[in-house]
Amino acid sequence: MLKRYFLNNKKRNFSIASIWIKGGSDMDINGKKGVNKILCSLLTRGCEGFNNLTLSEYIESYGAELNQEVFEDGISISIKSLNEHFSKLFPLLELIIYRPILSKKEFKKVKKSSIDYIKKDKENPFNICFEKWRKIVYSNHPYAFNTIGNANDLSKITYEDVLLEFNNFKSREKYLISNNPEINGQNFGSLEKIILKEKSLRVNNNLNAKNRFDYIKNDSNQTIIMMGDQTCSRRSSEYLPLKVLESYLSYGMSAALFKLFREKNGITYDLGVYYPVRSGNAPFLIYLSVSNTKALYAFELLTSFWKDLLLTPLIDSEIFLAKEKLKGSFLLGDQSLDEILQRKIQLISYGIHPISGQDLNSQIDQISSLDIFKLTNKYFSKPFLSISGNKKICLEISSIWKKNF
Repeated sequence: MLKRYFLNNKKRNFSIASIWIKGGSDMDINGKKGVNKILCSLLTRGCEGFNNLTLSEYIESYGAELNQEVFEDGISISIKSLNEHFSKLFPLLELIIYRPILSKKEFKKVKKSSIDYIKKDKENPFNICFEKWRKIVYSNHPYAFNTIGNANDLSKITYEDVLLEFNNFKSREKYLISNNPEINGQNFGSLEKIILKEKSLRVNNNLNAKNRFDYIKNDSNQTIIMMGDQTCSRRSSEYLPLKVLESYLSYGMSAALFKLFREKNGITYDLGVYYPVRSGNAPFLIYLSVSNTKALYAFELLTSFWKDLLLTPLIDSEIFLAKEKLKGSFLLGDQSLDEILQRKIQLISYGIHPISGQDLNSQIDQISSLDIFKLTNKYFSKPFLSISGNKKICLEISSIWKKNF
């Protein structure tokens, strides 16, 4: 059953309808990693009344957009057009998810495209380092794997596997949201507000220092460092305090990481924090890229900075600035209707009632330095480290790592 919701966002000259299907690459079974990505691509390559070419031509004739994406815990399919064309295009969404063609010919194309993408992905040491980090943090949990799959599994996926996965797909919960009242949706008022008390449940209990470290050799002049751990679900009351911490660490030129690595020492190519929204224990990691000559110094700085976070609570001025930047980032996200709809329907699928900006700011204001300090020690006292770089440098960093963590 498709649950429908209407977002009465200010009048615009275009309409969007977005469907969120609960369950994404986390539904891939062992040996079939990547099957949901293939299925998702196939869904948008023809449905009842339209083959691949006629579907594309029909959508493009109205200047519309059809987009799809697979996440670890959901699949997003959306259509966007000018208001005057929306009634002609909106019915395509239900045809796509309920009556797709799933052409065998298109399956071969999509499968090859996924394999090619994986090969291209492997050319980037940053991506390889991240895959290593996810694997040691999540072990065999679905979050340990790339949503696209892996080359070995993809090569073995058959057309029959995709048809079998579609049978599973048909029974998954589906949620639709639009800013166009013609879909006759419900308003958010029909949802019950929930109290966020969910606690994180660790999915990998192996916290031995040796098993919290991995590296991969690369022959470039670049060393990539990723350090962090799994944290909590978006449903958890711990989510917003961790967002404030993310803001403190990485938002803008006043961010702690920028000031330490770029402003004071000028030693990084790239740095930041990765903390996505997830229905399960979301990853939270600091990543940075430096030249080989600066790698050891950069890691010593990171180690010292990490220990300071565990030992010393943030001061009031730091918390205040982090909160203001976080509020600003939410306001920026509210400028795009695509982002608003995507975020709200994703939260609804998680069982979370989307709240107003005013209520969100109120919750942020209530977060204290002590709240963040407790979570820092809860989640980051035994972090996981992944490195991509020169073997000698990686082993030297490993030695420093073992002494400190």
